[in-house]
Amino acid sequence: MTFIDTHTHLYMEEFDVDRTAVVERALAAGARFLLLPNIDEASLAPMLALCKAYPVSCFPMIGLHPTQLPDDPNPVLQRMEQLLADAHHPFVAIGEVGIDLYWDAQRREEQIEVLRRQAAWAIRYDLPLMIHCRSAHCELVDTLLPWATQLIGVFHCFGGTAEEASELLTRFPGFKLGIGGVLTFKKSTLPAVLHSTVPLSRIVVETDSPYLAPTPHRGQRNESAYVPLILDKLVSIYEQRREEIEEQLLRNTLEIFKRLPREKKTSRNIW
Repeated sequence: MTFIDTHTHLYMEEFDVDRTAVVERALAAGARFLLLPNIDEASLAPMLALCKAYPVSCFPMIGLHPTQLPDDPNPVLQRMEQLLADAHHPFVAIGEVGIDLYWDAQRREEQIEVLRRQAAWAIRYDLPLMIHCRSAHCELVDTLLPWATQLIGVFHCFGGTAEEASELLTRFPGFKLGIGGVLTFKKSTLPAVLHSTVPLSRIVVETDSPYLAPTPHRGQRNESAYVPLILDKLVSIYEQRREEIEEQLLRNTLEIFKRLPREKKTSRNIW
């Protein structure tokens, strides 16, 4: 088994007591890469330290999360772009960025403007976007649509309707949907949405750890070692052999994250 967790906040304090063990469990479960989305300037240092400790497994992103905007986001954005301007920067994506009107509707226009600026980074520095969207589907589509053919990335933690999935996949051909633990929840409508609307070629897997642990760990701290539980559910939805699903997901992820190492690890040359 081999997989890439495309979204884990492994640098957060929830993992301080056993981070090494969490990484070891992930690798033992089949994780090839763990991709770490940034959320603000303060999280850059611990995230980069983790990637330095595990240089062949952990890869960082950079971006300002919509719920983490300081009173004046401009200085932070300027400093982040200075890091990107270094040709030897380590970042594999711009993220976690987006619009969140569930937690912070009052700063709607600021969130939209900050997303526009970071989408421009993605084009300028040839990086994918890791998109956070909550209660803001229409705003997100309207904001990104002018660059739809220039952008690639992931709509992280997708949990929307079939209509929303269809619109995102149609309007943004360079994007995949990030599928995580919500897929395994008893009352989740996501399995039906995937079955009816979303080709296997348009998804990647993620945990969003420490959040959204899959069943039977729901309510507990999430971690990358639980990705196989998501894969189990995908096998039942797409009715394909597990090996075929894993290989397709690897291809999907490498299509998006072009700065990840390419290594020939199997006879089918997935890497």
